Amino acid sequence: MPLSRDLPLRRGESAFLIIDVQNYCAHPDGEEVRAIPEARRAERDFFFAALKPAVKNIARLQHCCRAAGIEVLFCVIENLTQDGRDRGLDYKITGFNVPKGSWDAQVLAEITPVGDEIVIGKTASSVFNSTNIDYVLRSLGVKQLVIAGVATDQCVESAIRDACDLGYLVTMVTDACATYSAARQQASEQAIKGYCRQVVTVDLVAEIAYLSTGHDD
Repeated sequence: MPLSRDLPLRRGESAFLIIDVQNYCAHPDGEEVRAIPEARRAERDFFFAALKPAVKNIARLQHCCRAAGIEVLFCVIENLTQDGRDRGLDYKITGFNVPKGSWDAQVLAEITPVGDEIVIGKTASSVFNSTNIDYVLRSLGVKQLVIAGVATDQCVESAIRDACDLGYLVTMVTDACATYSAARQQASEQAIKGYCRQVVTVDLVAEIAYLSTGHDD
């Protein structure tokens, strides 16, 4: 494989990881959303306006990946305990507390896991720092990782940087991510582009469809 980030996905070596698109922070009734103060209403409204097309793009990518035999995985903010004593220090300070098995921990209904797709609960910003996902991905034979989700400039960025440093080739689907302002989205894409290939959904769908025909180069 040539030394480049701009490589298409390969059959049997790729997975799609969806970051934190769950009731807690991506549903109007989620605990984090309800805690947003009125002074940040404009940010909240922007987030949900951006989230709607992002979720549709994630659903489209899920369909294509499943058809092509590409593993679909999810990470969600979720404690290992009910009282959250296992949370990372930053989550305790911030007040993120999603009890194990709660409604807040569930993936949004629009993109719910199918069958035995893997859902990994995390208790820190990066899924790679607080879970065994690296072990899971390597056990699955994954070398190339497609990443989407929320928030772009927080947990998505953390996952991309850590995945890159661990030796994965990362593809970020920019229009399948969302955050709280256009400026934050643009700044994040600019900051993280040195760690990943950046594509939009329509182009990745075409790439995966080509892969589904039996091509992997």
